Amino acid sequence: MSADDTIDDLARRALAACRSRGWMATSAESCTGGLVAAALTAIAGSSDVVERGFVTYSNAAKAEMLGVSTALIEAHGAVSRPVAEAMARGALVHSRADVAVSITGIAGPGGGSEAKPVGLVHLACATRDGALAHLERRYGDLGRAGIREAAVRDALALIASAAGPRGT
Repeated sequence: MSADDTIDDLARRALAACRSRGWMATSAESCTGGLVAAALTAIAGSSDVVERGFVTYSNAAKAEMLGVSTALIEAHGAVSRPVAEAMARGALVHSRADVAVSITGIAGPGGGSEAKPVGLVHLACATRDGALAHLERRYGDLGRAGIREAAVRDALALIASAAGPRGT
């Protein structure tokens, strides 16, 4: 992924990688509110890859729609590696997709703390074959739109990497 890649470019790359493997994709999104699914479905013909998207903004939605344990959320907070990983795994369980990406973070402008500042985002990508990747990003205070855009870019790159040739 280069800085010159547009979200459209990244979405096309993710779709192509999934198509090359015959995979369907899903997203489980909190702070991005469905922007990953929107980026993928903005591409004509994406219905052969995009299986569904989950917008799980609240903790209750994470638990009800994805099966994320409320005890896990209470222990680590919604914005954490364990919750991002559970969201990605849960999206696979509750869909027919082969690859799932999840995003949970603090887009601001408020809501941050010293331990979890605005701009902290956890992303995870899980596949049916058991692969699991995690990214912790501290984008800084790029503004709400900037943080959300950066997270979408990273999520699309995660999908492309997971579905791409092994070793990429």
